[in-house]
Order: sequence, then structure tokens, then C-alpha cells
Amino acid sequence: MKKMNLPSLLFTLLVVCASPLSQADVSSQNQPQTLAPGYGALEFTAPEPGTYQLPALGNAADGNLLDTKNNAISLHSLLGDKVVLLSFIYSSCSDVNGCPLATAVLHKIKNRLQKEPELVGKLRMLTISFNPEHDTPEVMQQYAQSFQSDGVDWQFLTTKSEQDLQPLLANYKQNVQKVFDTEGHFTGTFSHQLRVYLIDRNKQIRNIYSVDFLHPDTLINDVKTLLKSPADTASPQREPTAALYSAGDNKSGYEQDNYQTHSIALAERKGNATDLTKTYRKPPLGLGAVPVPVDNPSSKAKISLGRQLFYDRRLSLNNTFSCAMCHIPEQGFTNNEMATAVGIEGRTVRRNSPTLYNIAYAKALFHDSRENSLEQQVWGPLLAHNEMGNPSIGVVIEKIKGIADYNRQFERIFGKGPSMETIGMAIASYERSLNSANSAFDRWYFGHDKSAIDEQAQRGFKLFTGKANCAGCHTIAKNHALFTDHDNHNTGIGYREAMSKPSDTQPLQVAPGVYLNVASSLIAAVSAAKTNDLGRYEITQDPQDRWKYKTPTLRNISLTAPYMHNGSLTTLREVVEFYNRGGVTNENLDPLIKPLQLTGDEIDDLTAFLNTLTGDNVKELVADAFAAPVGESR
Repeated sequence: MKKMNLPSLLFTLLVVCASPLSQADVSSQNQPQTLAPGYGALEFTAPEPGTYQLPALGNAADGNLLDTKNNAISLHSLLGDKVVLLSFIYSSCSDVNGCPLATAVLHKIKNRLQKEPELVGKLRMLTISFNPEHDTPEVMQQYAQSFQSDGVDWQFLTTKSEQDLQPLLANYKQNVQKVFDTEGHFTGTFSHQLRVYLIDRNKQIRNIYSVDFLHPDTLINDVKTLLKSPADTASPQREPTAALYSAGDNKSGYEQDNYQTHSIALAERKGNATDLTKTYRKPPLGLGAVPVPVDNPSSKAKISLGRQLFYDRRLSLNNTFSCAMCHIPEQGFTNNEMATAVGIEGRTVRRNSPTLYNIAYAKALFHDSRENSLEQQVWGPLLAHNEMGNPSIGVVIEKIKGIADYNRQFERIFGKGPSMETIGMAIASYERSLNSANSAFDRWYFGHDKSAIDEQAQRGFKLFTGKANCAGCHTIAKNHALFTDHDNHNTGIGYREAMSKPSDTQPLQVAPGVYLNVASSLIAAVSAAKTNDLGRYEITQDPQDRWKYKTPTLRNISLTAPYMHNGSLTTLREVVEFYNRGGVTNENLDPLIKPLQLTGDEIDDLTAFLNTLTGDNVKELVADAFAAPVGESR
């Protein structure tokens, strides 16, 4: 069969798409091919322009190009004054649903522009070749003649060399591979994924269209939607600084049908190393002296080593999981996105990841208080089958010994190589430096700054220490406050989870504001068997300890959702409401848990107080975490 060049093939496709022929008539009789949706009529009613929003998906990258007159030009020089539709193609492509599709859709848009002159001066179409060896400026000029027309801004571009091309492809995540024959000769064809990019006037990518979603009607609607946006809303919206220290894919409000994404680009998360020794040399206001073991004095080098180990996925059985994947720095050193933790290979963990802020002061560790030393505690997750999955202590030690950089550091710091003792000491030293206080509350209560918190939060504190009696468990001392009694209590949460019978159906959220009632039996059939959790009883075997769990610190509590040992309460207000109801009645319910009789306004006041407990150095600790070396990176 004679090979057709793209203009001829495209002309044939446009004629076919305008005719009543079936899709099978387009291809050969022996190899019928279904055409992409972009060749036909839109199969649904597109939303009206301006009735929806297009989130910014990141910055449009620059690149070095050549126009059809062989002039050097940068991609960024073609962005900013107009909305841009950018496609990558190669001129000799013969895949109907590949490059010809992108060009056919843009061709249809060109025809639409001629009928809608108000759009002509506001839209630019750019077609860039990823085959500079063949698609020279002269070839692209000849290629363009079939599509360009007066008044419509459609430019065809190439690059000087593959060296200039590769950064452009990488930045736009264009996976392009040359196809070679059995003898290793380049066939002149490429394997690639079709993508067309919508770029606003602020050089922000606002949509990316693949084969199944590339259609002239939706593209035109999206262009009109961007043009309807005021200049200030079209500009890239930087997340508030506080938002950078939360879940990267923040799902707040996802239960509502008007949910909008709050995702934060990783590029915005800048690392900045700091001297962590100051967090224990001079603890921030509100914290007492940091308890440092006599046999493991902290040092800058030891903290640095522990920090590197903490973020290294190689410490897990299959080199995929680090401590930081459950204790995520920007999520309060816990995990805001999961009620209970998930270990390697997606293995289920029964409990919520506890925060590591101020963990140096904890007298007991884990939700059931089964450990009392950070140096020992680190081995729990390293060896747990459903966390980091290592089969033995020796496996971990030998793996770390096999990494030359670690060996050198251990010898320099401890005078000996990695061992159960020194690995625990190093990671514990880093965790012991994550101290955060000098919160608004601390400045008001310990620093006597009367303006540090507002009147609502002050009323909340009065409730905290009075009517609500939260301070009965979350204690406050004269010169410092850890907001924990280091004890274990039964609030009824564990009892409810263990003893309650699931309903016949459960609501399952499938999209923002969209829920389906799914049979509980069906969910159980595809879920791991749920292990019962008896709390402190599993350690002591004392029946009076059933469903008791450790009192957590309340410092930085607004950063560490979800709450309770099983992550069953998602907001601070839900927590206050739970205690206001008196917990869940059971034979071992702690006598301190009783209905509080708080009004709605009092619940708001108490919640406002809890929000004043965030330390002022959180950003510094998280930025330091972002600067930590990961794996082999230094």
C-alpha cells in the first residue's frame, strides 16, 4: 500500500468525516479502525463556556524552536498574549488517531475561528514537530500550506536538533520513542502518546487533552471559558504559605458537589536545611527541657544521619517505603489523607499514624503505650510485616552496611558500623529534634501577651480547663504544657469499632458530592479481613485495659487530622462533639468521660482554642524535611 503523507491523509479523513460513510469504510476492508471522537460529532452536550473552571496544572515550559523561515524563536515568546493550543506531531505520521487527529481537530477549530471573528485575535495554535531530522523548517513550511489561512494564527515549528528537542519533550512529559526494524534501522516512525495542551495568557497549562478527549467543541468551550475569566483570576494562583504545609492533594470539601482541587505542585515545596540542634538546646516557649538519654546525646551529625535514614525507602523490604511515608512532614508528621496507615504493597495497618511533633517528650510510644524509648520504637515499624516489612533485624543492618556512605557516617559518629543500637540511636536523634511550640497560646499563656489569641480562643481555654475538663487528660503544667497525661483511657471509640455491627449497606463516594449505597458484604468480599483492636489490653492482658489508648499531645493538633487511634474523626469540631456526647458507653468507659452539656457556641470556642496550639517553627521543620537527602541523593 502506498504511504500517504499527512496533508493527503488528513484531507482524506476530513472528507470521510464529513460524509455518511461508516468508520469501517475509512480503513482498509481487512483492517477496520475506529476513529477517535474528535473526528465526529460530540456525543454529549458540552457545558456552557464560563460555567466551570479550569485549574492551573503547572507552568508551561520554555524551549528553543525554529519557525518555517529558519528563525530561532523561544516557545515562551509565543505565549502570554493569547490563549494557546499546543500540539506535538511529526509530519509523516500515518496513524489515523495519532498526529493526524491533532491536526484535524485544530483544522476544524481554524474553520470555526473564521466564523467567530471575535476569537481570532485571542487564540494561537502551535504545532511543533518532534522529528527535527526530517521536519526541517522547509518541510514544516510546505506542510503548513495545507492548513494556514489569513487571519488565523496557526504556527508550525520545529527544532534545530534533537538536543534542543529533548528538554522540551521532557518538560511536557511527551514520551516519544523511535521505532526500529529488526535490523536496527530507524523506520521513520515514532511511538508516542498524543497530547494537546491548553495554555492561558499567564503561561499556565489549564488542560491536557488525550485521544479520547480531544474534540474541537470542548477545546473551543475551554478557550472561551479562559477568555471569560477576569485577568486576575486567570493569573496563576499561588497557594497561601500555610497550604504548603498540608496534604499535597488536599481533599477538603471533596464530599460536596462543588469541590475544586487544591492540589499543590511539588515544585512549590522548597527545601531549606536548618540546624535542628537548637530545638533541644533551647526549646521553644511552652516546652520544658528535652529529655535526651545519657547514652545517646544528640549532635548535629547524628541528627543528620537519622534524618537521612528517616527518608530513605531502602530501609523497607522492597526499597519502596520510608518512615516519612506514614509520618509525612507537611501533614503534621502524620498522614492527613488516610484514617489508618498503609504499609508496603498497600498492606493494611490497624491504626492512625501518630504525629512525631514533640515526640521527644513522650513517656510511652505507640497508641497502646507498648514502648518507652525512641531508640527501641524505631524497630517496630521496620520489622512489622504490614509496615516496612523487613523479616529480621539482620536484614536491615546488612542492607545499611552495604551502602558505603552510611558505613562512613556510622564509623565517624559512633566509632562503629551500623547495628541495632546505632541505627535506633540515629533515627531517634532526628525524631527527638522535631520540637515545635511558641504557639499563639504559648505567647498568651506563658509569655503573657494578652493580644496573642482572640477572645473566642480565650473563652475556649476557660472551657478547656473548666466545664469541658479537657485538661483532666490533656494536662498543663505551670511553666510548660505537653497537653497529655501520658496515660491510657477508654473513650468508647475502640469499643464501638469492635462491637458495632455494620449496616447492610455503606455509602461509597465515587466523585465530589456523589455517593452510592454499596452492600457491606460486597465491600467485605474485596477487603482484607479486619483484625480486632483491643488497645492496651493486648499489652497487659488486663481486662480493665480493653479499648484503652494513649492520650495524644494536642500541640499542633490542627495539622494532624484525622483523629483518634483509628482516624475515625476527621475534624476538630467532630472530636469536641464526640466528647460533648460523653463518648461511647461501655463497661470500661473512663470515669472522666461524661456528657459536657456544651452549647454550639461553646463548641466553636473550644475548637478555636485548639487551633491556637500550632508552633511557630512548623514551616522551618517542614522546609528542613524537604531539604533532606532521599536515598542515594545527596
